[in-house]
Amino acid sequence: MILSHISLRDIGTALLDPVLPRRCVVCGRDLLLKEHYICTACLAGLPETFFWLLPHNPMADRFNAMIQKDLPDGATEPYSYGVSLFFYRGESLYRLITPHLKYGHGISCGRFFATLLAERMSEAGHFGDIDWVVPVPLHWTRRVRRGYNQAEVIARTLAEGLGAQLHCRVLLRSRHTRSQTHLSVTDKLTNVAGAFRVRPGYAPGAAPRHILLVDDVFTTGATMNACRNALRERFGPEVRISAATLAFVDT
Repeated sequence: MILSHISLRDIGTALLDPVLPRRCVVCGRDLLLKEHYICTACLAGLPETFFWLLPHNPMADRFNAMIQKDLPDGATEPYSYGVSLFFYRGESLYRLITPHLKYGHGISCGRFFATLLAERMSEAGHFGDIDWVVPVPLHWTRRVRRGYNQAEVIARTLAEGLGAQLHCRVLLRSRHTRSQTHLSVTDKLTNVAGAFRVRPGYAPGAAPRHILLVDDVFTTGATMNACRNALRERFGPEVRISAATLAFVDT
């Protein structure tokens, strides 16, 4: 009876664990057979935001406040929803999840956590009309060095989970930008201003109703807003543009 619950993958994992031990990305302890990327204890303690339950939440409000500053006088557009899986706090070991995805070749790890976010978003009615999922693009030089775009890893999983179209080529990062990690709020805005544009000649067919922009971490919203500005030049104010990330920096 017990053996019937053990798959060939489990057998392979059990054989490889002594040679290539799998460790929790948060606490670093060895994982048990049925654990993946994060141990049961750390998963139970994941500081979830529950933003998917609230159309108006701290991430959405921060994003919309930035959008309002860029709107011409008298202009309006649909409220942008915002959602993240967990809080990113400097003193918490959970902050190690996103660097592992970005720098530790953790593509499958990114899919795992993105699946958790997709499951939660699919339960919320205000994400039900998303028809495009668009990852924040990397500059081509950074993508070559890294080998993949972590935002695209997350976006692909969210698109599958939400039944939406994935559009990885609609946005182009037209110039290389500095890392946002240690910049001030003002410097972050300057760093990414005008860094994105819609790819020339991109013609996907029917226009979307609701676009979901995807990145790994939401801090000030500067990068998301720069991408939103680029999309807004192509799509009118009737198209809602929302944001999703794995982590939200709780400042």
